[in-house]
Amino acid sequence: MNTSSIIPIGLLSKRRKRIDNKNSKVILAINGDKEAFNSLIEENMKSLYIVARGILNSEYDIEDAFQNTIVKAYEKIPYLKNQEYFKTWITRILINECNNIIRRNKKFIYMEDSQINNEIYEDKYKDLDLIKAIDSLSEDLRLTTWLFYFNDMSIEEISSLLKIAKGTVKSRLSRAREKIYNIMSEG
Repeated sequence: MNTSSIIPIGLLSKRRKRIDNKNSKVILAINGDKEAFNSLIEENMKSLYIVARGILNSEYDIEDAFQNTIVKAYEKIPYLKNQEYFKTWITRILINECNNIIRRNKKFIYMEDSQINNEIYEDKYKDLDLIKAIDSLSEDLRLTTWLFYFNDMSIEEISSLLKIAKGTVKSRLSRAREKIYNIMSEG
């Protein structure tokens, strides 16, 4: 028997309690508990920001995507079929909202107002060469890279979330790594 695959009972019970606690919050939110819904949003805020940042470049657009996502999630949570997939469900809503903003922005040209500074999360790393290299990738490569490396999602989770094959996720990650390497080598 492989002893490395044995999980101590104490850790297993703590993990089950965490999962049960999160699922009970989702059930409460489905039944209309606003505090449970707010708690779920707060728990997932950083993860959602990372996804939005991977798709959108403007902090203003990210804020819009957040607001629209929260409103839609609150309205649609009674229809969530499996509470275990809350994070995937709300992330899918966010991605759709980000794509809506991209489509909307193609129609308009915006001028940034440098006086306004009310960001949800300050992106302290936006000037790093690596982040600039990632931001220069095409949208599909950029999003997959952000989800995998910055949001710690597995290939299976990304595949399910983006509704693409696992092989496509692996291919995108490989192409993204190669392009980032070439960009970083040139600089």
